[in-house]
Amino acid sequence: MVNQIYKQVFSFFLSVLLLQSSTVSYVRKSFDLNKPCRHFVLYLHNIAYDDDNAANATAATIVNPLGLGDYSFGRVIICDNPVTMDQNYLSKPVARAQGFYFYNKKTNFNTWVAWTLVFNSTKHKGTFTIMDANPYGMEPTRDLAIVGGTGDFLMTRGIATLKTKLSQGSKYFCLEMNIKLYECY
Repeated sequence: MVNQIYKQVFSFFLSVLLLQSSTVSYVRKSFDLNKPCRHFVLYLHNIAYDDDNAANATAATIVNPLGLGDYSFGRVIICDNPVTMDQNYLSKPVARAQGFYFYNKKTNFNTWVAWTLVFNSTKHKGTFTIMDANPYGMEPTRDLAIVGGTGDFLMTRGIATLKTKLSQGSKYFCLEMNIKLYECY
């Protein structure tokens, strides 16, 4: 009788383990890095506030410590930048890059970025978030992580490859963002 009970309990736990194992393997996706599920190129435009351009500024320094080196170490910038389909700043925005970045290295220009791209166009609705280090002073292109999203980009993951297309000192820059999403639902 006791052996019969042990067999039934063992069978029950074994079937639960097998069911869980097949469920986990069903949910897991494999990624082909040569074939993203979505791919597009966008352009981010940043205009720094400088006391005389409040109407046009899309980014403002909120913390600006003095005397911490030549590379803006410690500076924190909040932004609400237009994102367009081409390099022209006057093109109709398809999204806004809202968030912040801060300079986090004393020996060269390096930022840490946290931007949410907020889409509200006829083609896309929703958001996705880019969060990563951006060593723009050292690399011509930089890969930043896309860590999640909402709406058309629900729970997406991928890579945003950034390339500086135009820079006018600390007043204006335009970034090309080559977006490759590898997990799309």
